[in-house]
Amino acid sequence: MHRSSHSFDRVAPAVASAESVPVFTYDPNANAHSADVVDLPCFARPVSRGEPGMIAIIGAGIGGLTLALALHRAGLPCRVFESTPEILPLGVGINVLPHATAELQRLDVLNALEEVAVITREAAFFNRFGQLVYREPAGRWAGFAAPQLSIHRGDLQGVLLAAVRERIGAANVVTGHACIGVENEGDLGMRVRFRGPQGEALPDLVAAVVVACDGIHSAVRRQLYPDEGPPRYSGINMWRGVTPHAPFLSGATMVRAGWLSVGKMVIYPIRDRIDAAGRQLVNWVAELECADPVRRDWNARGSLDDFFPRFASWDFDWLDVAGMIRGTETILAYPMVDQDPLPRWSFGRVTLLGDAAHPMVPRGSNGAGQAILDARCLADQLAAHGIGAEALQRYDEIRNAATARVVLMNRSNPPDAILREVHERSGDRPFAKIEDVVSADALAQIADNYKKVAGMAVPAPAQEMPR
Repeated sequence: MHRSSHSFDRVAPAVASAESVPVFTYDPNANAHSADVVDLPCFARPVSRGEPGMIAIIGAGIGGLTLALALHRAGLPCRVFESTPEILPLGVGINVLPHATAELQRLDVLNALEEVAVITREAAFFNRFGQLVYREPAGRWAGFAAPQLSIHRGDLQGVLLAAVRERIGAANVVTGHACIGVENEGDLGMRVRFRGPQGEALPDLVAAVVVACDGIHSAVRRQLYPDEGPPRYSGINMWRGVTPHAPFLSGATMVRAGWLSVGKMVIYPIRDRIDAAGRQLVNWVAELECADPVRRDWNARGSLDDFFPRFASWDFDWLDVAGMIRGTETILAYPMVDQDPLPRWSFGRVTLLGDAAHPMVPRGSNGAGQAILDARCLADQLAAHGIGAEALQRYDEIRNAATARVVLMNRSNPPDAILREVHERSGDRPFAKIEDVVSADALAQIADNYKKVAGMAVPAPAQEMPR
């Protein structure tokens, strides 16, 4: 496995056999409000039991909610447990690629998502001087049956949440329940331990199967791999924001520009017609190689002084990037992190899904998409093999290797490797003609190779993009 010189890096050790779950040990230092937790012995804690065969989903993020919809479609009972007292529309922009939106279409939520998203028409790559390097159609314009969506994460989560509450019942989406560990109850299933928003002990739950969809800081993953260590820092920090702006380029273009060593931007609209002037809500991410990571807190505010000088001259005929950054009200900062692929996710009747299973650096627009694909696969295996360990093992065998390839490809050769190629070949200088630097075929090959690794069949060449 890959080792990094950064202090965030730690390779996971071997773990217990496939039939067992590592013994639960509660570490109060690993949990917020831990001083108030009453840690009762197992026999003394109150317990509730779900209906027979119930699947407990830990986390109401994109992966957990999609899994709930997929299980409902398969006729399998489930209940979702979310740590926060209220599920709020947090986050910034994400992209959902066609292989994942095809699954959302199958779950009958795509139409609602298209109402609140921007349907991406093209991907365009520029150097830091604003010169076009490469462009290709996206989603339906590229010949896929399903679209690519550029969307606010809160909007995506909100549509999924509304559908889940409608289909499985609002009472089966339980908030204010943070999972702090699981225990094997043998033939009865898995016991899930919870704490409340103030750290108070809550009744345990016994479920037939537990699926941890609780993100990169998953308590269940930490139990299964207690010596793994914190997320691995990639050497890149990100500053993010959203701001109202007039449509640029096609009005539905995903832009990548520059390169990490000198400053790279990712820019795309995520909501249409947000005001009477017809402006869009535009999401932007500034990425920069840095020796030290910024604080690992999703809500940490970023400072213009830390990154803006690299972009102060970015005023192009197609977009005033510098002006857009300056006009952003709130800027967030976060280090670009992932984890090494795990040897396996499933241990008896408990498994991992989404970022809990395979956190990846956001360089291929694939984090949410891979969680959606996980959900489809797991629901299929549970429907085919019954609600138990065999289905979880089959899911692990199918999805673990596939997502590991994406994690590693995102580190080494994601779609923005197109920009690296041009940056290096041009010596970070403007060019007269891109063909003098690199051929369009060579750049298309980089893009297509990533699509294959990510599980996106490359369609036959589309006709010229509609405008």
